[in-house]
Amino acid sequence: MMKSLDILKTPSSVKIITLTLFSLTLLIFLFTNYSSTTITSLTFFSPSSSPDQSPQPPQQQPLPPSSDDHQQPQQPPPPPPSPKQKPPKPFIVPPLPVQQQRLGLLDENGFMTDNFTVGNDTITDDDLLLNWNNNETSLEKKDVEKFVVKKFKICGDMKMVDYIPCLDNVEEILKFSGSERGEKYERHCPQQGKGLNCMVPRPKGYKKRIRWPQSRDQIWFRNVPHTRLVEDKGGQNWISIKKDKFVFPGGGTQFIHGADKYLDQISEMVPDIAFGKNTRVALDIGCGVASFGAFLMQRNVITLSIAPKDVHENQIQFALERGVPAHVAVLATHRLLLPSQAFDLIHCSRCRINWTRDDGILLLEANRLLRAGRYFVWAAQPVYKHEDSLQEQWKEMENLTARMCWELVRKEGYIAIWRKPVNNSCYLDRDAAVHPPLCESNDDPDDVWYVGLKACITQLPNNGYGANVTNWPSRLHQIPDRLQSIKMDAVISRQELLKAEYNYWHEIVHSYVQAFHWKEYPFRNVMDMRAGFGGFAAAMHDLQLDCWVMNVVPVNGFNTLPVIYDRGLIGVMHDWCEPFDTYPRTYDLLHAEGLFSIEKKRKKCSISTIMLEMDRMLRPDGYVYIRDSLDVIIELEEISKALGWVITRDDVGEGPYASRKILRAEKRF
Repeated sequence: MMKSLDILKTPSSVKIITLTLFSLTLLIFLFTNYSSTTITSLTFFSPSSSPDQSPQPPQQQPLPPSSDDHQQPQQPPPPPPSPKQKPPKPFIVPPLPVQQQRLGLLDENGFMTDNFTVGNDTITDDDLLLNWNNNETSLEKKDVEKFVVKKFKICGDMKMVDYIPCLDNVEEILKFSGSERGEKYERHCPQQGKGLNCMVPRPKGYKKRIRWPQSRDQIWFRNVPHTRLVEDKGGQNWISIKKDKFVFPGGGTQFIHGADKYLDQISEMVPDIAFGKNTRVALDIGCGVASFGAFLMQRNVITLSIAPKDVHENQIQFALERGVPAHVAVLATHRLLLPSQAFDLIHCSRCRINWTRDDGILLLEANRLLRAGRYFVWAAQPVYKHEDSLQEQWKEMENLTARMCWELVRKEGYIAIWRKPVNNSCYLDRDAAVHPPLCESNDDPDDVWYVGLKACITQLPNNGYGANVTNWPSRLHQIPDRLQSIKMDAVISRQELLKAEYNYWHEIVHSYVQAFHWKEYPFRNVMDMRAGFGGFAAAMHDLQLDCWVMNVVPVNGFNTLPVIYDRGLIGVMHDWCEPFDTYPRTYDLLHAEGLFSIEKKRKKCSISTIMLEMDRMLRPDGYVYIRDSLDVIIELEEISKALGWVITRDDVGEGPYASRKILRAEKRF
């Protein structure tokens, strides 16, 4: 017995007993102060619930299933704490990370970033308002996920069937009726509160459009029921009427024997033009019904065809109904909404432009748009006719182009072709008194939104940016040098951002093709309303969807248009709080990623205004795909219903708990 007691007095035994007693004391303390109820309460603690409130599990809004749904089993809510239990002592929980980072997604400005955040946006605007027809229709917030919007009406005036808000503002147009510089054909948008407040009607007898490529050669008469061009240009092989269709033989004023032979002649005159290789992006000024651009498409050239809404006011409408890239625009007093060095070839065939007026200000705008070392093609009467007045025009053109350092590389028949210099050396070697002068060094040639024309020569970058693009099709994925000149936040990672943006959109478009069967849809005229670097359009091309994409770069973001054109794509600058310069019913698919979240933050206009403009541009039987935050999608769903669209909400690839959703809408025929 004594030996046993002695053992307990040894140092080792004392240590073991002390450690055991300490452990038991600590266990009793933890059990007393932190029960399982307390732990459960802490699990669901959030800023919206105080510690003395019974916590509730988060509610999940049920969503329609989609192909990329990843259903997870719902966990039952924890049992409520017993009323006999004391409220838990305050306990500071280490904050969970608010943001999760992942590589390869878009930031709020639409560019790829390695700082992509996933998180729920909050609705901050409690007083959303629609004001149409002088009747205030409130967009009431019933709860976090329910809005009510009054149904939009169809405009009662059938004169609005071809309405373009900023080009049909009669009150403003009348102010320029006496001007010969073309101001009346430029943008004059309605004042706030006087814009479009109803859905534009369609023509009587309107039919589903004829699909591409058949539409290149014929369209339904009822879809564009205007005969002025037939009466004026029928003898020039532009257009004719055959039963219930317009037929396009492929001719033009200067190429009545067809665009194909005309293009062959240009290629033979200057082999370096090399359509589909050296020449990928062209501009056709005063395009008529766009047969020049229509026939270039089969040579892997995308042509932006432009013309004003003038006496032949439906030129662009015919072009877009055919499925040819086109935009309503005019060379008058403001820069076109296009970047510098955008086009490998600029074409003007009897385009009715006086290139030498006002010190050559219009040709200087063409010079700004023309890529260094590339070609300007002019087919007109002064080139080949010997009447005194026409010869005087030719001499003026020769003189002006020489002072601009353009080289006349070939003149044959009724076609003259000039080449723009590749650098500034010729400009700098001129006498200081020679006009036109060089533009000031602080002039930004890519600043185009409501910027007036300038009677000066746009200087070329000393580093050769813009001139040294590779041939098509490799240029689509070649990193353009001008990427480094874009005014944006990223400096070192720009190349990675462009590549990541393409990979992002390629994966998404591929999923759309697989899940939503995009190749079965009649997409031809497509618009990306917030284009970034053009990754969506590049993915559409690589996945062989037979369409073209108008890449729109919003004015409130980074100006990425130079990069888009260097990649061999087309696009324009635009502010979505103003109407877009196109005819009604001209696009088959409108695509928008994150656009509405940004416009809500701008607070310049109501997003319902943008949606109504989208309805104007969208063809019957057309589609809208919008990727945005959940709260914005909920609001857009109600506006879509008010427009009569049929909608579906889908999950993004991250699954049903992601903060972003996809809104698919169809404008039923």
